[in-house]
Amino acid sequence: MANSRSAQIPVVVLAGFLGSGKTTLLNHLLHRSGGSRIGAVVNDFGSIEIDAMAVAGALGDSTVSLGNGCLCCAVDASELDTYLARLAAPAAGIDVIVIEASGLAEPQELVRMVLASEQPEIMYGGLVEVVDAAEFDDTRARHPEVDRHLALADLVVVNKLDRAPDADRVLGLVRELTEGAVLPATYGRIDPEFLFDCRPSEERVGQLSFDDLHSHDGHEQDGEPDAHPAHLHSAYDTLSFTSDTPMDPRALMRFLDSRPEGLYRIKGYVDFGAHDPANRYAVHAVGRFLRFLPEPWPPGADRLTQVVLIGAGIDADALGKELDASRGAADETDEQAMWGVLRYVPGSEDEPGTP
Repeated sequence: MANSRSAQIPVVVLAGFLGSGKTTLLNHLLHRSGGSRIGAVVNDFGSIEIDAMAVAGALGDSTVSLGNGCLCCAVDASELDTYLARLAAPAAGIDVIVIEASGLAEPQELVRMVLASEQPEIMYGGLVEVVDAAEFDDTRARHPEVDRHLALADLVVVNKLDRAPDADRVLGLVRELTEGAVLPATYGRIDPEFLFDCRPSEERVGQLSFDDLHSHDGHEQDGEPDAHPAHLHSAYDTLSFTSDTPMDPRALMRFLDSRPEGLYRIKGYVDFGAHDPANRYAVHAVGRFLRFLPEPWPPGADRLTQVVLIGAGIDADALGKELDASRGAADETDEQAMWGVLRYVPGSEDEPGTP
């Protein structure tokens, strides 16, 4: 069971009010996914790079199959599970699914639908809320529910900062309204690694991708400046942590519960030693969203904890010291030590409830 969980496809819900830049952000992910294949469920596929889709070819009125395995579906909410099943089928080769919600959709209900999905091949991957910084005050005036949406979000992308005359004020206000991580952006450009693991492009063989179709002369096809992931990475801090000593579950959870707001992404594997000698635990965090996925140790694999942290304005040295201090199981006979971790394992009785 644990092994099948580790192969589940994360489903990220992308929400935000009309004009916030959700489609621009999704287009950016499609263009810059590296070797990863993105399945997208959207309300109106007509707004997503029709020219690029025409090059790849369409397979019907509501489904478009692209060379890199992206599938965009014009979908009614009641049919969401059907489309998730299609995208999660092994033949589709999808690595991550992004649901772009309608500008007036209720993100809480979409999250509930994903969590209630009967498709064993998928897992909920977090709620990302996109905010238009230039129109934020007007949006709150028209839609007071935006405050509730921000409170639910795991990661808030504050978009169009270049158009906001008081960007710092907007960023500060958004940080007051959410417990999730707050990520500044322009043109919807965020590093895909903040949402999912990107496979190297060279892992794909014999298929065209958006990267292949895309112009690399320094400009986007729509006239926006290029934003290759290599340039995006330079704006953020990365910490790689490796330990051959098992981690103390309680100490690691204290670290994770107190992680700073600028820490956008955590990924890797954790060894809890004698607390669960049969399994290593894949850890996946986007903003405040957190999941642990136990899976059997691969035969012959070194028993290591290997974790990567990505953020902006983080104190990598201090975080590294905190992780160092989380090593070493304090009491390997304490059956309650793993309870904090198990709260974030899908299917566990202690897993947190839906938003």
